[in-house]
Amino acid sequence: MEMNRRSVRRCPWMAVALAASCVCLAAFPTALFQKKIAKPLAPDFTVKDSTGADLRLSSYKGKVVLLNFWATYCVPCRTEIPWFIEFDKTYRDKGFAVVGISLDEDGWSVIKPYLAEKKINYRIGLGGEELVKLYGGLDALPETYLIDREGRIAAHHVGMAPRAEYEKEIVQVLGK
Repeated sequence: MEMNRRSVRRCPWMAVALAASCVCLAAFPTALFQKKIAKPLAPDFTVKDSTGADLRLSSYKGKVVLLNFWATYCVPCRTEIPWFIEFDKTYRDKGFAVVGISLDEDGWSVIKPYLAEKKINYRIGLGGEELVKLYGGLDALPETYLIDREGRIAAHHVGMAPRAEYEKEIVQVLGK
């Protein structure tokens, strides 16, 4: 049956039903109708940190981890680093850790002086192509994952996100 004005006039109950369904849909958030999707596990990896020790993501299980892929030449990365230093200081006692993975091709020769200059207080590892593939390839730097206490990805940002957004997500995941 084709719906037009004439058919609505002939069937006023249909108009009422249509209006009622629109009101119902508007009254309930769409999230109620969306299928819940399990958060994916963050891929585990082991890289060397700035001291030469193994840095293994799975060793942080039970903590909320901000995993940041960055490079010394990346301007947005350099903007975020002071925020991450502050987050690490503020939330460390609540079970939070920042882990930075540098993707600098020149390796530790450029990373270590930068760490000293910026007084970075969290662990930094050196990543490579294998690690990037493990995370599905990176679209841009910085790329940041917030990982919950069970090792699942709770948030993901490609490029720089606002400081307030990071902090809101950190507080939210720490509270769970």
